[in-house]
Amino acid sequence: MAQKPNVLVLGGVGFVGRNFVKYLVDNQLANKIRVIDKVLPATAFLGAEHLAAFNDPNVEYRQGNLTNAASIARCYDLEGGKFNLVFNLAAETKYGQTEEVYNEKIFDLSVKCAQEAAKRGVDRFIEVSTAQVYDAGKKASTEKSKLSPWTGVAKYKAKAEEELRKIAGLNLIILRPAIIYGPGDVLGLSPRIIVGAVYKQLGEKMKLLWSESTRINTVHVRDVCKALWHVSQRGALGAVYNLTDKNDTDQGKFNGILEKIFGIETGFQGKAVNAVAKVALKSVTEEVNDKHLKPWSELCKKANIQTPLTPYLDPELIDNKSLCVDGSAIEATGFTYDHPQMTEQLIRESIDYWARQNLFPNV
Repeated sequence: MAQKPNVLVLGGVGFVGRNFVKYLVDNQLANKIRVIDKVLPATAFLGAEHLAAFNDPNVEYRQGNLTNAASIARCYDLEGGKFNLVFNLAAETKYGQTEEVYNEKIFDLSVKCAQEAAKRGVDRFIEVSTAQVYDAGKKASTEKSKLSPWTGVAKYKAKAEEELRKIAGLNLIILRPAIIYGPGDVLGLSPRIIVGAVYKQLGEKMKLLWSESTRINTVHVRDVCKALWHVSQRGALGAVYNLTDKNDTDQGKFNGILEKIFGIETGFQGKAVNAVAKVALKSVTEEVNDKHLKPWSELCKKANIQTPLTPYLDPELIDNKSLCVDGSAIEATGFTYDHPQMTEQLIRESIDYWARQNLFPNV
C-alpha cells in the first residue's frame, strides 16, 4: 500500500479550508495535515463538525503570516520529510478592498508560497482562483475563454495565475470555482440569504436589481473539496479546471429557494431603478444597505446574537455581471459533482450551520 501524502493547507481555517480539512480527515487521505492560517480556530466560528476535524491527531494547526517569506519557509519545514501536496486556499476574499490589500494578500501571498513550494520540490501545488476572471456574459465560459476580471479579487487572482506559471519547477494546477456556497459561507451567497431574512422581518416583497436571468453560477463547498483532492491525484500538471454545478444558478432560481425558506415574496426592480443603478451603482447600493442593516441589527440584538454574518452587499457583488461558467472539463478526468443541483435543503444546511452556533436569529 502506497504511503499517504503529507498535506499542507494554506488558509485552512477559512470557509473552504475548514471544509477541506474535514474532507481529508473523514476520508483518511493524508499521513499528516498541517493547517496554516493567521486566524485561530478558537476565534473562527468553527462548527462542531469542523472543530472535531481540527482536533484529529493527524491535524496540526500553526498560526502563520503567509505574506512573510521567513514565516512561509517555516510552514514548509517538516522533520524527516516534505509536504507532497500544498493547497493554497489563503487569500483576501472580501469585496471592495484596496489595490494594496489585494496585491499583498492575493498576488504576493500566492507567489511567495508557490516559490517556496518549487524550492521544496512539492509534488503538486493547487491554487484556488475564481471564475470571476472570465469576461462576464450569458455564454458559459470554458477554461479557454477570454479573461476579463471584473472584481478586485479576480483581477489579482488572474495576475497571480500568470506569475505562478512562470515559476520554474512549480508543479501547478489551478481551480476556478464559481460562487461557493455551503456550511461556513460568509461572503458568497450568505449576504443574499440574510437579505431574505431581513425581508421576512420587514414583511415586504424583496426586489433585486437586474433580472431573474442574471447568472450567479454556483458550486457546493463539498464539491470544491472533492475537486481539490481529485486534481491533486488525477489533474494534469499546468492545467486549469473550472468548477460549477449543473444548476446554472441565476437570481430567479435562488429567489425561489429564499421564498420557500422565509415565506417571502420576491421580484425585481423596474427599468427606471435599473437604469439609475447602471450609472450610479455605488449610491444605489448604499441606499439598499441602509435599508437592510438596521433591521438585521435589530433581529440580532433581540436574539442576543453577535455574528460575523451581514446583509451588506458590496457593489462588486451585485454588479450587472453574469457569472456563467462551464464546469464540464474536470469531468473528463473522472470527476463527478455530488451536488449537481442547488436545493432548498442545501441552503437550509448553510443557515443551520450558523444557527447551531447561535449566530443566525430564528426567523
